[in-house]
Amino acid sequence: MVTPADADLARRAHEAAATVCDPEIPVLTIADLGVLREVTVEDGRVEVAITPTYSGCPAMDVIGIEVQTALAEAGIPDARVRLVLSPAWTTDWMSEAGKDKLRAYGIAPPAGKASRRALFGEETVACPHCGSAATEKVSEFGSTACKSLWRCRACREPFDSFKCI
Repeated sequence: MVTPADADLARRAHEAAATVCDPEIPVLTIADLGVLREVTVEDGRVEVAITPTYSGCPAMDVIGIEVQTALAEAGIPDARVRLVLSPAWTTDWMSEAGKDKLRAYGIAPPAGKASRRALFGEETVACPHCGSAATEKVSEFGSTACKSLWRCRACREPFDSFKCI
C-alpha cells in the first residue's frame, strides 16, 4: 500500500532525478531522453530505475552517481539506482522538449518512430542549423555511437544526427 508520505517522497525523488543531465549531451536531462524510467518507494527507501540508450553505454555509471547526488541534495539519502535493460530503450521515449533541445544544440533529433524501416531504410534528416532536407550521411557513427555524422549541402555545416532506434 502506497502511503501519502511514500507518494510525496516518490514525487520529490522523481523531480530531483529528472534534473540529472546526460553527460554526453548536457542540454538533455535523463527525463528528456526517456532514460529515467521509474521512481518507487518501498519501506521508505527510494529506488530509481534507469535504462541505457544502448547496452554497454559508458555514461550509465556517471548517470547513476549523478542521480544519487541529486537525490542526496534533495534530502533523500541512501537511494538505490537500478539499471533496467528490458525493454530496451528506444528513441520513441525521448520527449518532444528533448528533441527541440537537441535541434537547438545543433544535433538533428531522431526522425519519426522507431521501426525496422527506420533502422534499415532510407533516412531523411533535416539540418538542425538551417532546416534544409538537402543532407547526406558522412559516417554511420558521429561523436558517440548513438549518433551518425551528416553534412548539409545547403549551409555546408556538418552535424550529428541522433539515430532512430
